[in-house]
Amino acid sequence: MTSLAPLAECASVTRRFGRFTAVDQVSLRVGAGEIVGLLGANGAGKTTLIRLLLGLLHPSAGRVALLGSPPSRDTRRRIGYVPQGLGLYDDMTPAENLNFAARVFGTGRGAGEHRPGEHWAGEHWAGEHWAGRAVVGALPLGVQRRVAFEQALAHRPDLLILDEPTSGVDPLGRARLWDTITSAADDGAGVLVTTHHLDEAGECSRLVIMAGGRVVAEGSAAEIIGSARVTVVTARSWPDAFTALERAGLPVALAGRSLRVPGAAPDQVAAALGGVEARLDEAAATLEERFFQLAAAGAGTGAAQ
Repeated sequence: MTSLAPLAECASVTRRFGRFTAVDQVSLRVGAGEIVGLLGANGAGKTTLIRLLLGLLHPSAGRVALLGSPPSRDTRRRIGYVPQGLGLYDDMTPAENLNFAARVFGTGRGAGEHRPGEHWAGEHWAGEHWAGRAVVGALPLGVQRRVAFEQALAHRPDLLILDEPTSGVDPLGRARLWDTITSAADDGAGVLVTTHHLDEAGECSRLVIMAGGRVVAEGSAAEIIGSARVTVVTARSWPDAFTALERAGLPVALAGRSLRVPGAAPDQVAAALGGVEARLDEAAATLEERFFQLAAAGAGTGAAQ
């Protein structure tokens, strides 16, 4: 449940770049101990919204609060941020990056004294990469993301803001990163995380879906799916059925040897199939199907990032 005093809040925030509206009247709250997943296709406005929360951009309208105050250097000291570009110095080792960040936040003990493994994330990630002299730019992307997480967590932030933190990471690495995110929330930190991996939505306390710069849905995965249904097509020749549905402009996906058509009633699908022999059934939509339906409906209202 969202805290009465949110750690991060946007109230009817709009951001324009000239005549282009990137974020359009968005309201968002992140409370202590909760993980809010911010979902949206490329261009939905997620990164722009994060930059507004951090104070890197100023809103054209609306109000932004970070830890109860307008974003500032003082409030940013109490957050941990992992940007898409990771925010690391490629020509420094992991330990050097961590020591530098510790000194910036005033938590360091001195150069060379950082010991990975003492923070929330460390138990998973201590190993040869930490002890070696290889610079960050020479390490695998998954290891670089681990360093970025350790750096973001080292000062025990009240709020974590993570922009696509698991992008390019293998499944085991993603699971470990989510263990760390969950541990941070269990310790009382609020978390705002963007992701393209819809299977990660189940790790979040609440989801916010953006499309065209607007919030088009908010709630748990079950609440967002709601009563949305799909038509399931079982045809003697699924390639013929797929071609007919595609030609009719209906969104269609192959699932095993059946076809799933979200957002279209059986009679509409039957008309699109024409003479293709098939059995039609209805089923509950998945989160992925509902997400793409919402994204498509909102795509014409704007774009961002």
